[in-house]
Order: sequence, then C-alpha cells, then structure tokens
Amino acid sequence: MSTRREFLHQGTTGAALLGTLALPMDLLPSARSAPNEYLASQESWNLSWPSRITGKHKALFDVAEVESGFGVWRASAWAGQYSQLLKVPPAQLSPVIVLRHNAIILAMQQSFWDKHGVGKAKGVTHPLTGQPLDKNPVLLDEKDGIPAPFTNAGLHKQLANGVIVLACNLALGAFIVPFIKANDKLGDDAAHRAAMEALVPGVILQPSGVFAATRAQEAGCTYLRSA
Repeated sequence: MSTRREFLHQGTTGAALLGTLALPMDLLPSARSAPNEYLASQESWNLSWPSRITGKHKALFDVAEVESGFGVWRASAWAGQYSQLLKVPPAQLSPVIVLRHNAIILAMQQSFWDKHGVGKAKGVTHPLTGQPLDKNPVLLDEKDGIPAPFTNAGLHKQLANGVIVLACNLALGAFIVPFIKANDKLGDDAAHRAAMEALVPGVILQPSGVFAATRAQEAGCTYLRSA
C-alpha cells in the first residue's frame, strides 16, 4: 500500500504528465508474426523492432512482476513527464516495455484472464483501490474505475501510440502454457500456439526477456527495473 500511495501521489501531482506518444500505426507489429521455440522452423523471430528506437530519449522498462500493473504505468509516466516538464516532443521519446517472469500474464488478453481465472490464481489487485481484481490491470479503462489521465497508461493505449512492448517466450512457456495445457487438455505445441494467439495484439514475442532487454540497451535505451 505504501508503494501504491507513493505512486498515486507522484501521479496526481502532475496529472497531465501521463501523456501519449503519437507514432504511425503502420509501425505497430503483429503478435502473430512472432514465432515460438516449437515453430521456429516455420517462421522467424521479429527482430526488427530496435530500428524503431529512434528518439533522442530512450528508456527500457523491465517489468518482471505484476505489481498491479505499475511497471507498465511507469513507462507512460516517464513519457508524460519528459513531454510536460522538459518539453520533449513525442517523436523524440522511445520507451520500450519488456514483460517477463511473473509479469508475462500482463501480456495476455482479458479473454484469457476470464477463461483461466488468472486474477484470482495470481492474487492480482486493483492499482488504485488495492482490492482483488479479476481483470488484467494494464487493460483497465474508465469503466473499471481508472480516471483520466491514468487511462493513458494502459498497455493497449501505449501500444496504440507506438510504444514497443516485448514479451518473454520462456515465461510464456513456464507460466502461460501450463494454464492452457491443464484447462484445455492440449499438447505442448498446440498450447504454445494458443498462448501466442492470446497475447495482447501488438505485443512482440521474443526468445526471452533477457534477450529483449539487452537488445533494447544495445539500441541505446537506459535500463530501469520497473516492477
């Protein structure tokens, strides 16, 4: 709760700081274009995303824990603060979000959360109220009790504005595939394919979160452990 209070205090003192990044929609990747370790012989990993890290200010937000989705929100707060306080135009900001380890569940669509009872299984809480939550906290909107401007921080909103979001394939296999295998009675390959299809559209699957994080740093991003 102390972390939540500190985060909300920082956010409410500069509500306008949670800005958005306006980038061409044709730059957004397709999650379906990214393969997994079982399908590597048929497709190629999407490794072109570092070419989109072109802003003067580059930051990598390494999200390894769910933490009510705050790790994802912090990427939006960073962009908004640079825009509001330093007058940096959106085109000069290049945030990258890596979802790995336990935070891989934040990369999954709400339909997956509903089907597999993820919120209850993982003890997820609402980012503002701290109450138990059965929804993906990074996909919440006004209808879920998230007031503006915090709604700009949603994963879907950031993806729509061109933010690069990467997901760890190892975590997908370790945490997501077992849900599907157990509930849907599928084999490894079929379960992994189903997991890929359940990713939030626009999220780019990578061999591992460590691979994604180091690639982003090699492209000039400043590393931040976001959650």
